[in-house]
Amino acid sequence: MKDAEMKAKLKELYLPPAKDFVLVDVPDMRYVMIDGHGAADRSALDHAVKWLFAVIHPIKRIARERMGKDFVEPPLEGLWWADDIQDFICGNRDKLNWRMMIVYEPDWLTAEMFKDGLAMAKARLGEPPASLRLEGYREGLSAQIMYVGPPDEEAPTIARLHREFLPARKLIPNGHHHEIYLTDPNRVAPKKLKTVLRQPVRSSG
Repeated sequence: MKDAEMKAKLKELYLPPAKDFVLVDVPDMRYVMIDGHGAADRSALDHAVKWLFAVIHPIKRIARERMGKDFVEPPLEGLWWADDIQDFICGNRDKLNWRMMIVYEPDWLTAEMFKDGLAMAKARLGEPPASLRLEGYREGLSAQIMYVGPPDEEAPTIARLHREFLPARKLIPNGHHHEIYLTDPNRVAPKKLKTVLRQPVRSSG
């Protein structure tokens, strides 16, 4: 995919409307990712986020020095799921599994550059989380919306997706709930935080 095509696709995927859910086709994309469980205690989550950005930051410098290219640093993203779907819909955070990740695009970013960024992060932080990796992930047909507000008040929007939007279109979940954090909670008031809520889906038939 050419740079201009990628920018247009990323705008579609990362800037959905806030009024209602829309359907999009999410292509195969590469991510730097780390897995974990439980969200009531944020220490493991915060550790994973620290490592992801520690790897991505030097890759920006590597790209400029070796290729004379630059890219906009992508936002943090997270996949969330539970063994019991009701635990997920109701937001029982201690029962949640998660995967924190950052998209590794455009496609001229190489696996070698990832390894070099990881080596630089290890020199600064020590041994990385065991699940830290670069991996492709494809969601395909997905429903998404721009949620504006505090993360701990997302549950009604997620419930509306599963109990109204999807049944009305004869769709069912086909993968993990996906959140894309577009704003920094350390710099933006909770009521103004912007998060893309995405759910891969398929026909119930």
